[in-house]
Amino acid sequence: MAYRSMAGVVADLRRTNQLLVFEEPVRAELEIAAVLRYVYEQGGPAVFFPKVVDCGFPVVGNLYGSPERARYLLRHGLKRVEKAMRLKADPGGILRRPWRYWDLPFSLPHLLPRRRKSAPVLQNRTTLGQLPRFVSWPGDGGPFVTLPAVYSEHPGNSGWMRGNLGMYRVQLAGNDYLPDREAGLHYQIHRGIGIHHQAAAAAGQRLWVNVFVGGPPALAWSAVMPLPETIPELVFAGALAGAPVSLCGCPESPLPLAAEADFVIVGWIDPHSTRPEGPFGDHLGYYSLTHPFPVLHVEAVYHRSDAIWPVTTVGRPPQEDTTFGKLIHEMTDPVLPTVLPGVKQVHAVDAAGVHPLLLAIASERYTPFQKRSRPQELLTCASAILGQGQLSLAKYLWLAAQEDDPALNCADIASFLQHVLRRVDWRRDLHFHTQTTIDTLDYSGGQLNQGSKLVIAAVGDAVRELPHNWIGDFRLPAGFAEPRSCLPGVLALRGPAYAQDARLGVDPNLRLLEEMPLEHPLASFPLWVVCDESEFMAASLNNFLWTTFTRSNPAADVYGVSPSTYQRHWGCRGPLIIDARSKPHHAPPLEEDPQTLQRLHGWQKPGGPLADLHTFSRGS
Repeated sequence: MAYRSMAGVVADLRRTNQLLVFEEPVRAELEIAAVLRYVYEQGGPAVFFPKVVDCGFPVVGNLYGSPERARYLLRHGLKRVEKAMRLKADPGGILRRPWRYWDLPFSLPHLLPRRRKSAPVLQNRTTLGQLPRFVSWPGDGGPFVTLPAVYSEHPGNSGWMRGNLGMYRVQLAGNDYLPDREAGLHYQIHRGIGIHHQAAAAAGQRLWVNVFVGGPPALAWSAVMPLPETIPELVFAGALAGAPVSLCGCPESPLPLAAEADFVIVGWIDPHSTRPEGPFGDHLGYYSLTHPFPVLHVEAVYHRSDAIWPVTTVGRPPQEDTTFGKLIHEMTDPVLPTVLPGVKQVHAVDAAGVHPLLLAIASERYTPFQKRSRPQELLTCASAILGQGQLSLAKYLWLAAQEDDPALNCADIASFLQHVLRRVDWRRDLHFHTQTTIDTLDYSGGQLNQGSKLVIAAVGDAVRELPHNWIGDFRLPAGFAEPRSCLPGVLALRGPAYAQDARLGVDPNLRLLEEMPLEHPLASFPLWVVCDESEFMAASLNNFLWTTFTRSNPAADVYGVSPSTYQRHWGCRGPLIIDARSKPHHAPPLEEDPQTLQRLHGWQKPGGPLADLHTFSRGS
């Protein structure tokens, strides 16, 4: 039977040995998040906290800490959704293999939300101050709702068919918010609520917003799915849950409520007013800083009698949200060619913070009679990718041609990067988009939403072998030292402190590297990354990916040995150089609170609540 509440989820996970009940009293501020990060790192179960200090509501976390457990929680509708995705990608499949799709007609009644007069979520009222004050990192600006499903409708064209359900973080207190009356609502660029906000501003109206917390897991999953604007998230949630979403009216708002949510925060936005929101420790591994964002004026907070508050914590990947990305890839990959013709695979690299690095495989179909020697259709595909929803937030986009290696897979990140590096011609294959938008959470560009993009597309036969090390003695310019091999063909160099020339927008130290001779022993490495700690960079693939692509803005931080510009196109004859050092305009990285870590270590000792994580199931 499909889940109706978080209590049903918790009971089922407990019954199937996928839930740890953390019996010790624990604080929602810092301690719960530290426990969840540790349990996730250990591959552990979901965690239920019945004894939250100074709070009357229990908390549950790490619900989606493994793909197996996420599939288990979505099992009532996931297979049918996946079948529907495959059928959309290949409509003829129902004729060739009708037995695979026999149950799809039975999914149709689950697609449409159903109205009801009464609702569990309206059983009780509370205030913002009584909700769990969940704080993940010591520098956070206050408590946040971290698994909300935020619902809004177009003010001039209302109804759930045109509603938007998105996961936008909500700051419950702190900064200048009036206690119990106001909350911060942070949404990034290219989000559906932005269209509703703009329409409300143009009409001079309030934008009503309902924040659903808990309830069927499909609500949260539908809020993060990159669905086309023509598909209402509430319809997708019904299909994914295996049961229709129940809606009910609300005395304080014209919008419907998710009747089976555990909590609902009812409020409205003045579309012309903002207030400082943040900081918040985010999924790139840094804080997103304080910026003006809309204020949610709270009219009511409802909760069901058995309400449980679900939370997640994000930080440097991988974290629990890695599971969201993995399952979204699995669900959307079959339909990708129907949305982006010529594109075979797309992989947002979680270890690099998702949006900073996108890998793609596309086709060079249009001139099969010519030898593939330079990207052609790949560049058309790159434009299509960067014009598609959340994919448009990509900062680095690397593309390869399927014809060059039909077995190539974007998910094999190291092999993919090496495939491109064997073929790339830095004089021709770099395509910059300058003075544009990037992810709201990415501070490599120096200002909110501002930065650049770089497309690297390479096709044809390999033109070089990639070295693992170097031969011969060499010297480096002053301040550069400790070269380390991160991957075949990729070199990390420890650089001097960042020192930008404000007039030219470049670091003069990097210009010294650009002047190095092409015969230098390190020049056999086609990619150099200048960093603060080359040992750290070379220690793991994830360290390389995270440092390189979260700490660089292509237009400002890409250099090259023996560079030149021809017809406005920049390239270089020698190695490409990416400056991935920490810079003054970067947001600070996330660090654990020492006192909280001491508490965490105590809970890990024999007899403690975290001592026997290995005895739990990962899911089925």
